[in-house]
Amino acid sequence: MQENILLETRDLRKAFGGLIAVDGVSVKVAQGSMHSIIGPNGAGKTTFFNLLTGNHAATSGNVLYKGQDITHLPLHRRAHLGIGRSFQITNIFPNLTVLENVRLAAQALGGDNYRLFRRADSFQRYIQRARQVIDLVGLNAETLLPATVLPHGGKRKLELAILLASDPELLLLDEPTAGMASEQVPELIQTIDRVRRQGGKTIIMVEHNMSVVMGVSDRITVMNQGRLLAEGTPAEIAANKTVQSVYLGELYGDLNEAAGGSHGV
Repeated sequence: MQENILLETRDLRKAFGGLIAVDGVSVKVAQGSMHSIIGPNGAGKTTFFNLLTGNHAATSGNVLYKGQDITHLPLHRRAHLGIGRSFQITNIFPNLTVLENVRLAAQALGGDNYRLFRRADSFQRYIQRARQVIDLVGLNAETLLPATVLPHGGKRKLELAILLASDPELLLLDEPTAGMASEQVPELIQTIDRVRRQGGKTIIMVEHNMSVVMGVSDRITVMNQGRLLAEGTPAEIAANKTVQSVYLGELYGDLNEAAGGSHGV
């Protein structure tokens, strides 16, 4: 049975003057999958990610979402279609509570985004949605705490909750474990995987942590020098000699070590 493709790029290209950062990349992302993008530093994966999110305009090629060409849609229009993205740097209101942060995010796409000064208890549907996603990411005990007191891992969970507040179908996660202590990583990845499985989400993730990538990905796209180098399952990528040669001296050891572990978190 043919996979249902949620997002697709066709010969996507981005040039900055004479520098070609993304060079004719074609990728298909199946609905409900965890699809990771990896590559050495300078591979073009961040630029490619920004083409998906609308932060960069493509020089040529296409981005299709549910078969619709969204190549030239701005970021806010993509959000209304059901595409949400996170950033490497946490994007929260530090002096607001966890609940207020998530409630405002739910409200932003709910039609009351210009009425921020009404009493919060008048927005019961947004509060209810906020509590649902706070529960999903495991921050119930911190609901009424100001965001500033959360540890870094907690802030990452809050960012995920903010992203989920508008109930996007496609999540674009940019280095979700960046800056986290190694002991905090497994819990966050378990949360992300639970969100995907329980919520029927599709996730595209740029991530440097190879054990994370190998542990939760359904498919992996490997980029190098702006081009698509390889694509496949974690086992196929770990066994790919071309990928091994590109990563030699940088992430090859991490790749082998991660491939030797068990899949799933």
